Amino acid sequence: MTKQIDFRSRCFLADHVENIVDFYYPACIDNDLGGYINQFRDDGSIFDAHTKHLVGTCRFIYVFATAATMLDKPEYLEAARHGVKFLLDHHRQPTGGYAWVLNDLEVTDGTNHCYGHAFVLLAYATALKAGITEAAEPLAETFDLMKREFWRADDELYVDEISPDMAVVDVYRGQNANMHTCEAMIAAYEATGEERYIERAATLAKRVCVDLASQSDGMVWEHYNENWSIDWEYNLDDPKNLFRPYGYLVGHWTEWTKLLLIIEEHRPEDWMLPQAKKLFDAAVEHGWDPKNGGFNYSISPTGEIIDTDRYYWVLSETIAAAGLLAKRTGDAGYWNWYDRAWEWSLGNLVDHEHGGWYRILDSSNQRYDNLKSPASKTDYHPVAACWELFKRF
Repeated sequence: MTKQIDFRSRCFLADHVENIVDFYYPACIDNDLGGYINQFRDDGSIFDAHTKHLVGTCRFIYVFATAATMLDKPEYLEAARHGVKFLLDHHRQPTGGYAWVLNDLEVTDGTNHCYGHAFVLLAYATALKAGITEAAEPLAETFDLMKREFWRADDELYVDEISPDMAVVDVYRGQNANMHTCEAMIAAYEATGEERYIERAATLAKRVCVDLASQSDGMVWEHYNENWSIDWEYNLDDPKNLFRPYGYLVGHWTEWTKLLLIIEEHRPEDWMLPQAKKLFDAAVEHGWDPKNGGFNYSISPTGEIIDTDRYYWVLSETIAAAGLLAKRTGDAGYWNWYDRAWEWSLGNLVDHEHGGWYRILDSSNQRYDNLKSPASKTDYHPVAACWELFKRF
């Protein structure tokens, strides 16, 4: 069945986004409290109507603003505007920072995460691109907040975590928050044309993918000490930690491939394409399971597979990276990976009955449970992949 599909068709990409959004909308719109309901089972039923995760709020804004642009649907634009209002009215705190988790309207975790603020910046930028003009001021304010609280000029990188009162900075340093901040800076540049955003994106990309990666044979490691030396043992005893798993993550290698190629379009440097290819080629070499298909999740420093689970976002980022690499280079090998990743995803991760993507499968490609969208998922990754490809195909 899937071999008949033209994965390079803009109609296919637009239809796929519409099928994803139809799974969530309109049930995800919380008309009582504002914002969104994030937590859905495979059949579309809600299993938690109260948890409001910062990342989920921001990702839904991204999904609806992007879908509104792709599909020219004004109701999706209103759904994005609905989220922007909740972000400003309830996640934003008196410090200027954004609370990580709410229960209904009560803050249950006010920690300031750079990762979360990166998604705030991405949400405002994407909303602004879609025509939600009230996102312009908080976009600039969020950049300034992140520069004031998280940015360390001497390191040219952002710290990860600050206490709710902005008084205590955690010693942990990580590439993931900087990667998503890089993504958000690209979006902010595309929304405003302001050079400071693409300059910051390029700086972050070089610091992570060249300077930090020089400590690990040119590959991107996840976890660092306070001085940005590699911490090879962080979460060694908790390898499946949701936000900070142990090991190399092949999905982040392909995600960086995508980001490097997008930055190169705006602000090219000679190192970007070779490093993008290196990261992608290593991901498919070491991560792809030749027996059951799909990507193993994480790899040890010495190359052994640690986590054999298949996460939806890894395939999404690999699809985007392969498509962008194929367009950039014309190399048929990258087109083959693009088609292979789509075929496997449609055969295993995409729910053809209800819509949306399953979050996680085991090494035999079986689901663990019927929770399609826990807090913060929203299927932002496949929507983002389709959008980046749609713009270039």
